[in-house]
Amino acid sequence: MVLADDNFASISAAVEEGRRVYDNLAKSLAFILPTSLGQAMIILVAVLFFPVTEGHLLMPIEPVQILWVNLVVAIALALPLAFEAHEPGLMKRPPRPPEEPLLGPFLLFRTFLVGALMTAAAVGLFFYEYNADLQDGVAPPLALAESQTVAVTTIIVFQSIYLLDCRSLTESVFRIGLFSNPYVYFGIAATIGLQLGFVYLPFLNRLFHSHPLDATDWIAPVVVALAGLPAISLEKWFWRRRRIAGQN
Repeated sequence: MVLADDNFASISAAVEEGRRVYDNLAKSLAFILPTSLGQAMIILVAVLFFPVTEGHLLMPIEPVQILWVNLVVAIALALPLAFEAHEPGLMKRPPRPPEEPLLGPFLLFRTFLVGALMTAAAVGLFFYEYNADLQDGVAPPLALAESQTVAVTTIIVFQSIYLLDCRSLTESVFRIGLFSNPYVYFGIAATIGLQLGFVYLPFLNRLFHSHPLDATDWIAPVVVALAGLPAISLEKWFWRRRRIAGQN
């Protein structure tokens, strides 16, 4: 080890920065992996359980819409986590074992939990919207476009809200500082703006096979996304207690 400034305090600062970078990498994985798994599970559920209508499989989300979701997430939602400051008590943690994998039991459990929640939200609202439109006499192609737009909107809203939970893997966002990383809110605002374009701009409707929604159609995606927070908070509490028990 070479100290460029001949100051031993630089060692502590370097360790702290290294832990912050590692934490932020884990947070990014905790965000990207569940959302990617959720999209795959939505397609899998459709292939295994959805009916075939007019010779076509009823799909909650089309490939071009998956491309839209991944484009929005990669640009606006995933990047802000890289700017998270270090969490309180970062330097009080014991050293991480060198053989400990980054993708350990915690991240695997979080991936499947959040992926399952997102799948249930998107598939459930898709089916509800599709059946409601058919009962109201809406033509099947239009009902499909509207229900797919609701499913995509549910995924986007779910990911935007889940991003706040990813600011800390085990602590509440209120404990680490609600506004300590403004880039997160810039990313969420940009995401919602892009999704509004996806829903209401005619050229994006044609490109991504989306359809304008009524204002009331936004309520269910927000409510369903918020409903998943208690499960994630309970999971955080479990891992936090386990970490404290391990330190003692």
